[in-house]
Amino acid sequence: MPLSAEDVRKKFTRFRILVVGRANAGKTTLLQKVCNTTEKPLIFNGRGNKIDADVVKSSVDRGYHDINNELVFQSNPGFVFHDSCGFEAGGEDEFKKMKEFVLERASRKKLNERIHAIWYCIPMNEYHRAITTAEEWFFSECDTKGVPVIAVFTKFDALSAVALGELRKTPGLTRKDLFERTPKFVEEIFANANIWGRLCGTRHPPKNYVRLAKMNIGDTDCGPLLECTTGALGNEALQMLLISTQQSNLELCITYAVKKEAMTFIKRACQGSLQVSELEDECILMQKGIAKWFPHTGVVSPAMVAQLVVQYAMTAAQ
Repeated sequence: MPLSAEDVRKKFTRFRILVVGRANAGKTTLLQKVCNTTEKPLIFNGRGNKIDADVVKSSVDRGYHDINNELVFQSNPGFVFHDSCGFEAGGEDEFKKMKEFVLERASRKKLNERIHAIWYCIPMNEYHRAITTAEEWFFSECDTKGVPVIAVFTKFDALSAVALGELRKTPGLTRKDLFERTPKFVEEIFANANIWGRLCGTRHPPKNYVRLAKMNIGDTDCGPLLECTTGALGNEALQMLLISTQQSNLELCITYAVKKEAMTFIKRACQGSLQVSELEDECILMQKGIAKWFPHTGVVSPAMVAQLVVQYAMTAAQ
């Protein structure tokens, strides 16, 4: 029997993510967006004791960083982040510690204590050196034991500035021409850099990638990253865990409610595999199944949620 949203929240209360990437890759801004806050995270050690952020910063400045420390934002304590802190700075020793952390955390018996996803951040303001020794080490030597890795191309809007600068060298282009040609040129720059192709050719390639731009602007969000991560998980219990943890992306809840529940019901009904006498009971089961993807709408009845999702599904099918 599939777990209900309540079961998922009771048994698996935290979604744990390892964030990897060099300094200034936009990791902190990314995590703040995911948790819908501008506050700095609280930091806890591996035993759950809170650590003074100034003490942590002082340790990092001296070259020491503990990947086991947990970063938690008060706005959404269901997310727990671990920061690799750019192991390229510490060389092989830091990389070895990171590999050991991944192996140990990927194998924990308790789901709450495992890492469930890895976000590898690569800033596009340094697209010409997107794949450094650190990336080569990670994707060639780090077996994540099934934990999906998402390559996150942060600061993707930096390529627009590069494209615009190149286009301005072309005589005779109007402002309108520049505006219209820049997006296509950005795609050409990204394709010619072959960053994704090179990552896919490694021994342990990422599962997928997303491109994030203008994360420093207030009305942007990390919807594509959450959607990509959910799709990469594969396991429905983990998908429910992530969807029940994130609180800002209603469309993600609808998408999975449609895919996992509503479309299955609609398909069976259209194929005639449901008897008329079964329709009412099956519809109630569908409503309950849909409701588990909406853990933050407890005041809304399953029937109301089901109506919303079915309308969405029928509109998407047209």
